[in-house]
Amino acid sequence: MTYVLKIAAMLSAGLMAAALSGCASKGASAPLAGAQTELATTSDQTSAQRRGQIRLELAIGYYEQRQMAVALDELKQALQADPNLADAYSVRALIYMDMGETKLADDNFLSAIRLAPNNADFTSNYGWFLCQNGRVQESITYFETTLKSPSYQYPSKTLNNAGLCSLKLGNEAAAEKYFRQAFQFDPNNASAGVNLAKMHYGRGQYEQARFYTGRLLKADVFSAEVLWLSIKIEHKMGDRAAESSLATQLRRRYPGSQEFAAYQRGAFDE
Repeated sequence: MTYVLKIAAMLSAGLMAAALSGCASKGASAPLAGAQTELATTSDQTSAQRRGQIRLELAIGYYEQRQMAVALDELKQALQADPNLADAYSVRALIYMDMGETKLADDNFLSAIRLAPNNADFTSNYGWFLCQNGRVQESITYFETTLKSPSYQYPSKTLNNAGLCSLKLGNEAAAEKYFRQAFQFDPNNASAGVNLAKMHYGRGQYEQARFYTGRLLKADVFSAEVLWLSIKIEHKMGDRAAESSLATQLRRRYPGSQEFAAYQRGAFDE
């Protein structure tokens, strides 16, 4: 799983205050006691918070290099410096999730959410974790919570995940709704486009299926999955020229793929 860390803003809410005297004065007036005259910045962090942040950034680097043990040690030190560093719990949860340490991942996801309940990245990742670990109905609740955040930057990803988890529940109508919404947010979302195309293909609605694969091909999404699905659609629609052209692309780009092997044996209905 690709994880883009969102460093929580440390800006305090409030307005700039100015002390105004009742009569004009040529000299600068002193600020009122307790008045806020500027927003908080990084320099307002305590030394412990700065240490925690540095350790967190090191942990992310090691995680990206798949050096899990080193990353976990850096996170331990980050949380020793700043026990309220929600992002550290979130990253640790993802590492444990990758390692298959389900209980530890769950505990850390929940710690991150307790510290930052409005962080949509946390609730989205936790929803996907729940879906992958047999708690599918719970996952939908967290996806819906995520989607209520007006500042969330990745609604298409979360909508597509909600669709996949709805399919696990056997709720095809909900899945299609989520996939359509994901596609509306991002027409280049390959997963949402493929999922919609598959649903239409399974119903024998080949023209509608072709619409979604066509959009992906126009966006230069030439994965083996998209090409093979497109070939099957053209085969069903009887367009042998389009089928042959797509098969050439599949052979050229992915000669050793399962999809090309399926095409070679004519497994259009598998």
